[in-house]
Amino acid sequence: MTARKRYWLMKSEPDAFSIDDLKKVGVEPWNGVRNYQARNFMRDGMQVGDGVLFYHSNCPVPGIVGIAKVASAAYPDPTQFDRKSDYYDPKSKPEEPRWVLVDVAFERKLKRTIPLDEIKQQADALGDGFALIARGNRLSVLPVTAAQWKHLLSME
Repeated sequence: MTARKRYWLMKSEPDAFSIDDLKKVGVEPWNGVRNYQARNFMRDGMQVGDGVLFYHSNCPVPGIVGIAKVASAAYPDPTQFDRKSDYYDPKSKPEEPRWVLVDVAFERKLKRTIPLDEIKQQADALGDGFALIARGNRLSVLPVTAAQWKHLLSME
């Protein structure tokens, strides 16, 4: 029995890594996540083939800019062991890694950015459980229901 496809939204600052960067490289390890809930989504929830909404954050027009897919199972994030990395974690050990990542593969850029402001206007249609617009939510990796995925892409 195959597991049901799941959907996610993953945020990246475009000056650090953009949808155009992902298009160029094709597949990229989603490293540097240092939030336990986001880590748990990658470790326990994500499966190869799951859909990803690629979201640009901390930019003039934050919003959904592309579609990607999960291209690997979760594995230890090597940046946690690299003393020169911004994501180094001295408490993490190779035999007991704290942080994981998944590889993400480019699928397509959207015809236009779906801006956060427009997404907020769709709060009723997206339902109470949409974490992106929940007050105080700063997660870089969040779950999206199949209905939310479909609705968001219909806004393109």
